[in-house]
Amino acid sequence: MKISYYMPLKPPDHDNPSGDLITGRELSNFLIEQNHQVDLASSLRSRWIYWNPMDILRAKQEQYRLCKELQHTPAALWLTYHSYYKAPDLLGPACSRAANIAYVVFQGIYSTKRRRSLKILPGFLLNRKALTAAQMVCTNKKKDEKNLRRLLPEERIQYIAPGLQPQFFCFDDKARRDLRKQWQVGTRKVVLSTAMLRPGVKSEGIRQVLHSCATLNQSGNDILLIVVGDGRNRLELERQAQATLGPNCLFLGKISRPDLYRYYSAADLFAFPGIEESLGMVYLEAQSVGLPVVAFGDWGASEAVIDKQTGLLTPASEPQQFTQAMKTLLSNNEMRQAMAESARKHIRHNHDLTENYHLFLETIHRVVECYARGRNA
Repeated sequence: MKISYYMPLKPPDHDNPSGDLITGRELSNFLIEQNHQVDLASSLRSRWIYWNPMDILRAKQEQYRLCKELQHTPAALWLTYHSYYKAPDLLGPACSRAANIAYVVFQGIYSTKRRRSLKILPGFLLNRKALTAAQMVCTNKKKDEKNLRRLLPEERIQYIAPGLQPQFFCFDDKARRDLRKQWQVGTRKVVLSTAMLRPGVKSEGIRQVLHSCATLNQSGNDILLIVVGDGRNRLELERQAQATLGPNCLFLGKISRPDLYRYYSAADLFAFPGIEESLGMVYLEAQSVGLPVVAFGDWGASEAVIDKQTGLLTPASEPQQFTQAMKTLLSNNEMRQAMAESARKHIRHNHDLTENYHLFLETIHRVVECYARGRNA
């Protein structure tokens, strides 16, 4: 099947890593591995595009170009990954209509509260237009599935559980020994946290972890915090860590994703609040390697972590509980090991990307066939 593929938020080759970018790339790669022809339709970014008249003009020109192109070399499906109010799909509805092909959105997000703000009302309306034009909207978050039901009938919504390829995130005992020796861990418990160290909620989350580790160290716990990630706020966060944790915190900078399993393997606990995270791929990665997780349960971590089975989820309104949850797991080896094993099994049973995406593949085949029957009729 020939698929025109589009990512409005970030094109696949974007150099700013994020969970959404990883998911978009993995979805495309999976379809290619299943012998589908996946053509990147456009690299146009639509993030906040509706506030820049020149960008809107470029979007119109791109839309016109693609409509002409698809009429001459048609695809069987237009597939958009991730449409929401900040980056609505401005190409898919018009291009699929011009080419008379099926239109599917993977990870469509709909939130009615967004229309209350005049600043983002245009994005809300454009996103709603895209979602209602699609023959099928898939989502990897239960909360978004619930919200989509306010807009679309049940038969046009499909939940696909988030996933990764567990074979690339397995425990490595040698890496654990080597890294812990390099870090001179000694008798300390190792807490790992990883995030892009950019301004906003990512850095706020790391600050929470720094505060919790400092509080626990001051009360007699012996912890080494390892922070993986880079960004504009790194120096500021390193200064805070030096003031509160001293030699008990190491910032490692950016680690390539294929090497991350080694660092997860070297830790005893993964801790990151996940403030306003839509999902948080790091929770899947950590659990796959066998790390129990401590996170806030208000947002995306609850999609990936089973509270009291593969980790501990605490309310964002009570950050002291986050610290207490870390203490509970760090001080109870038996509980931590039991959760580690449960976490590994949980990922392989529920979040195996290949298995979950086969369900998506069945869905798009059904949509394309139904659309073709209707078109021919």
